[in-house]
Amino acid sequence: MTTAAPLTVGALLRTWRERRGLSQLELAGRADSSSRHISFVETGRSRPSEEMVLRLADHLDVPMRDRNALLVAAGYAPRYAHTPLDAPSMEVLRGGLEQLLTGYEPYPALVVNATYDVVAANRGILMLMEGLPEHLLAGPLNAMRLTLHPEGLAPRIRNLREWRGHLLAQMERQIALARSAPLRALYEEVSAYPLPASADGPGEDWPYQDGPVEAVAYLALPLRIEHDGHLLSFVSSISTFNTPMDVTVAELAIETLLPADPATVKYLRSLAP
Repeated sequence: MTTAAPLTVGALLRTWRERRGLSQLELAGRADSSSRHISFVETGRSRPSEEMVLRLADHLDVPMRDRNALLVAAGYAPRYAHTPLDAPSMEVLRGGLEQLLTGYEPYPALVVNATYDVVAANRGILMLMEGLPEHLLAGPLNAMRLTLHPEGLAPRIRNLREWRGHLLAQMERQIALARSAPLRALYEEVSAYPLPASADGPGEDWPYQDGPVEAVAYLALPLRIEHDGHLLSFVSSISTFNTPMDVTVAELAIETLLPADPATVKYLRSLAP
């Protein structure tokens, strides 16, 4: 049995450059280098400096996890730590995230990692998850799996075809940007889920329990989801950390669901303790 040799830094950089659809000349112009030097690096005739590896990675929008791999392939030490979120050194970060999520209540908010595993959530999210089967709630919770599984939130989402299309397109963009086998596997799993019967059922005309839906001019695609006989509408906002220096932090995303109509605001506030 033979073992494949590890890819060189040049081969890795060439792969990232081709993924981004750049020529050697275009990359050289962005990185203040020359196409000749880029060619020499990619073919292994020149060993790039640590600073050059990071500069090229920056202009190629290489994820932080993969920047470490580039550095190691070039013979340098990894630059970025990969600290577990439950490590003592992450206590301040965990506390800040918890404060942010709690402060957003009664509206739903959660924090996910690069493969959409839920690392923190507030009571608004737990409210939406009420009544889901135990096998979906067994950890680790995964936001995509919970949302799109036919036994998860999918039957409660009244614009499921639109929302599912949005989520799958979002994952496709992320897969195109990052070489993530786990994310690809998750995408293949959730995209193969069958649509529940409710996907062909009532949509925009579905009534609230206490009256017809007031016409609302949505500014973004809403998530329209049923809870206890009420139709709630949210628009999603996703935040990430600016200039992270740790792989774990770089891969965290905070998603907040902002009420998209007055009826949703009124209903959620009525549930607040």
